[in-house]
Amino acid sequence: MNGHLVAPEPTGADKWEVQLRKGCLELAILAALWSGKLYGLEVLRRLESDSDLVVSEGTVYPLLSRLKALGLVGSEWVESDAGHPRKYYTLTPTGRKRALEMAAIWARFSSSMSRLLTPLVPHATPTREEADNL
Repeated sequence: MNGHLVAPEPTGADKWEVQLRKGCLELAILAALWSGKLYGLEVLRRLESDSDLVVSEGTVYPLLSRLKALGLVGSEWVESDAGHPRKYYTLTPTGRKRALEMAAIWARFSSSMSRLLTPLVPHATPTREEADNL
């Protein structure tokens, strides 16, 4: 053993939840920017407070760069009272259109999944005894 702690690899439902959250990030970032410009850390905070999506800067900033390259997000450097300039991100008109399209797709998908999952909802969190018997 080398003395370093290594986080265990997600397995089963945990791995699936990680992939589900990753798949929602683009829509979540566009939605976070819907009401106006935010700098990167504000995007992270909005994701955490409004959606329970806890992501690292190392995930969000490359995605913001990709969204910018796709023309969905614009950015500008703004001087800050804190002393260092901050890069603010805003939705472009194309980004606003894409956010609306993605939100409509999400609404249809989540509604149909909710209907499908209705019989499972009372059992979504199994008791310890139920889990042991699975």
